[in-house]
Amino acid sequence: MRLAFILYKYFPFGGLQRDFLRIAAECQRRGHAVRVYTLKWEGSVPAGFDLRVAPVAARSNHRRNEKFAAWIADDLKKQPADKTIGFNKMPGLDFYYAADPCFEEKARTLRNPLYRLTARYRHFAAYERAVFGPEARTRILMISATQRPLFEKHYGTPPERFFMLPPGLEQSRRAPANAVEIRTGFRLAFGLDDASPLLLQIGSGFKTKGLDRSLKALAAQPFPRARLIAIGQDNPRPFLRQARALGLANRVRILEGRDDIPRFLLGADLLIHPAYNENTGTVLLEALAAGLPVLTTDVCGYAHYIAEADAGIVLPSPFAQAELERALTTMLASAPARQRWSRNGLAYAERPELYALPQRASDIILSA
Repeated sequence: MRLAFILYKYFPFGGLQRDFLRIAAECQRRGHAVRVYTLKWEGSVPAGFDLRVAPVAARSNHRRNEKFAAWIADDLKKQPADKTIGFNKMPGLDFYYAADPCFEEKARTLRNPLYRLTARYRHFAAYERAVFGPEARTRILMISATQRPLFEKHYGTPPERFFMLPPGLEQSRRAPANAVEIRTGFRLAFGLDDASPLLLQIGSGFKTKGLDRSLKALAAQPFPRARLIAIGQDNPRPFLRQARALGLANRVRILEGRDDIPRFLLGADLLIHPAYNENTGTVLLEALAAGLPVLTTDVCGYAHYIAEADAGIVLPSPFAQAELERALTTMLASAPARQRWSRNGLAYAERPELYALPQRASDIILSA
């Protein structure tokens, strides 16, 4: 079959982008032709992918998205595809990979009511309805069980159009046989001794991921040698200013997205991820598989895996900064507890269902 995959932007370090790439590659491996429509592509293009970058531009994101959708529709008329698979919400999709949370829920609970009078709101609400409305035909590949009730509440989406996917943990994130050697080399390279605990935060979109919360929590600790490294595609300047204001200028580093994340997972002492909202949070499972204890919030779709594995601490809602600071103190103060959480995570990572997302998604796309 000819499969058209659609996403607004591809860059190598985004969770949605990595899931797209693995699903598309799995479909290609099974003998199907992969065509990709996007507005921007960063990084190498896999062999055999028919990449089509739309030559559209606009002053606003929503107007750009509308031009993009129209350009795709015109191209598909000239060269039809058997199925279209979207990784962002838009009209005309056969399948939608639901990596983003419910826009309508956020608009009604986190925004001023006047926001719903804007052109931006009308655009994103219409594009979400084009996927989830009862009159639509799009099949929905869900990765977060917590989001489905919200879509059903706002749109009355028929249940038969939802398909729940397992997690998409990559085998490369599992701790290798030489994990101790990698950790030793990493800590030597970053000037870390046993008395310098390292907090790690990973994820593009620092505000959503709660980096501001992490910085305040670090500043409140009675461990002056504790350090934090944050990694992601975002503007670091506001958070570097916050770090300086908190007296953390020499204890915080913010790095751009990179392809050696497993090295950081093995070299750190805990992953901190106090997100404001998070559809899934694949990095939580990546930490678990690397044996890195996790401190996170229960709003993350994958936080329940940390609780089930007993691989760290999951903070309940509503969020309280003081609870985050107390939990971080507890984790930093007890090396035996971190070792126990590490062992539990490594044991839980033996489960094969944690790695099955690309195969299951491809099964659904190709058989429906």
